[in-house]
Amino acid sequence: MKLVRYGNEDAERPGLIDANGVLRDLSAHISDIDGSMLNDAALERLRDLDTEALPAVDGSPRFAPVVGNIGKFLCIGLNYSDHAAETGAAIPAHPILFFKANSAIVGANDDVIMPRGSTHTDWEVELGVVIGTTAKYVSEQEALSHVAGYCIVNDVSERHFQTQLTGQWTKGKSCDTFGPTGPFLVTRDEVPDPQALDMSLDVNGKRMQTGNTSTMIFSVAQIISHLSQLMTLHPGDIITTGTPPGVGMGIKPDPVYLKSGDVMELHISGLGQQRQTVGQDA
Repeated sequence: MKLVRYGNEDAERPGLIDANGVLRDLSAHISDIDGSMLNDAALERLRDLDTEALPAVDGSPRFAPVVGNIGKFLCIGLNYSDHAAETGAAIPAHPILFFKANSAIVGANDDVIMPRGSTHTDWEVELGVVIGTTAKYVSEQEALSHVAGYCIVNDVSERHFQTQLTGQWTKGKSCDTFGPTGPFLVTRDEVPDPQALDMSLDVNGKRMQTGNTSTMIFSVAQIISHLSQLMTLHPGDIITTGTPPGVGMGIKPDPVYLKSGDVMELHISGLGQQRQTVGQDA
């Protein structure tokens, strides 16, 4: 099942994509797609609906962030061995964790706006994991049962802010619009193996990143289990799980960064695609 949130920021509505690719409205059945309805029982009730009886949505509305009222936006760094190599970093012994401010979250195709003074804004296609049921001290074997579904995340990063402004990576990860998520929340029953997903990112039509989640250092199950030993994961939390090689900062001999007018296009197999145009804050 592909769940979506659509509409303008002041009127975001729940919906789903039917088997024919038609966007249908769910407002008569749920008020939003958020932590309160991401458990297995609630999702099963949606699966039992007659989708053809749901109102079709006309036009091409904006896809909003896939989850409303997100609790935590948790990010794993350097989780692909070849990406760690291109950045000159050692393979971590444990998942590297940082947070992305919720105010960075935007829809899949919303513009990405570089902040004032930015000269090192970079791209990162990542697999996002949405928690569906509370996870605390869970094992790797049971970890995936706490997942509601998966989505694409662009972990946009300002590398100078991230590495040169003294402090944690959060500074370079949390700028407004630096967290496009979606367009779909694809429920876990449609993603039988999250470690077998092709990923790509293009900038201005040129392929920059190509990868597969099979090369993660820490699997989705390992990440969830590890984080749940440190904090309770709540329904509606999002975990973004790292990026494959091909980021701008890793290009040799001269790194390449985004500029106003650039277009990023991201794809993960089965999860749809994103497209963002880059702008510059005045």
